[in-house]
Amino acid sequence: MVPGDVTTLALAYAADLAIGDPPAMPHPIRGMGAAIAWGERILRAVMPWERAAGVVLVSAVVGGSTVATSWLLKFCSAQSPWAGLAMAATLLFTCLSIRDLARESWKVFSALEAGDVPLARRRVARIVGRDTQQLDRAEIVRAALETIAESTLDGILAPLFWFVIGGVPGAVAYKAINTLDSMVGHRSARYIRFGWAAAKLDTLANWLPARWSAPVFTLAAWWCRFRVRDSWRAAWVQPDGTVPNAGIPEGALAGALGVRLGGTNWYQGQPVTMPFLGAPNQPLEPARIRDAIRLMYAASFVGWGMALGAVALKSLWFASLG
Repeated sequence: MVPGDVTTLALAYAADLAIGDPPAMPHPIRGMGAAIAWGERILRAVMPWERAAGVVLVSAVVGGSTVATSWLLKFCSAQSPWAGLAMAATLLFTCLSIRDLARESWKVFSALEAGDVPLARRRVARIVGRDTQQLDRAEIVRAALETIAESTLDGILAPLFWFVIGGVPGAVAYKAINTLDSMVGHRSARYIRFGWAAAKLDTLANWLPARWSAPVFTLAAWWCRFRVRDSWRAAWVQPDGTVPNAGIPEGALAGALGVRLGGTNWYQGQPVTMPFLGAPNQPLEPARIRDAIRLMYAASFVGWGMALGAVALKSLWFASLG
């Protein structure tokens, strides 16, 4: 393990909590998005086989991001250890989205508290992919809760997990996979074949982090004095018998808050029915968004603490080998 991983993780987590992602700051994820859009245009023009073109895009973006990250870290470390540490912490910081998730979710809560449902619809549309024009208050709350749960996995726990496994390049590679899935991994007519590789790889990359999220959310529920047993049970007991990646954190959050998530969502005018998660012990009121933000912060701290312990143990193990 590269020396300084404990410090890198501490600095990145603290920076994300303190400042989030400043809009004016150059951001690797935005660069990935531009590269994906450019690559899609080129590959669609030169390759008639959509699935093969999608595989090429995924290989190029994930491989390129990983290689570029490794090279940049080596280059900065060659200048000075401090430069290497600063670059590592900065890159990992851009892989996390704790403060931004809380900020965007809080905007939805504030609009609902003010009774401005049209504004809440516009604000929740910034963080969800579903159609929001016709959502009522309860459905806006449900959309926000489901996004907080899923984004806790995609934007916090999974990057931390892959940092433990592969350092900063591992976390950046995961964000490349997740960005590809967000942009081209849809089950629409346009992307059902082109985005096949992105969707499959994202499912694989999230498989272990999603299962790790169950104990993380359960511990966070205990810390916040929410429903601990319900959180653990809802994370694993899925109505259709399957345990999809996103269903684990969503179920854990639903159980912790005592709400029922799932139901029918609309995407570009088409209905998609999701299984129900949790039990409707509490109404879907704006206060649940506030509770979910609190639970998300607790889960981020629990996940960060576990990741910190893991990288510390790995550093000690590598040091003993040397």
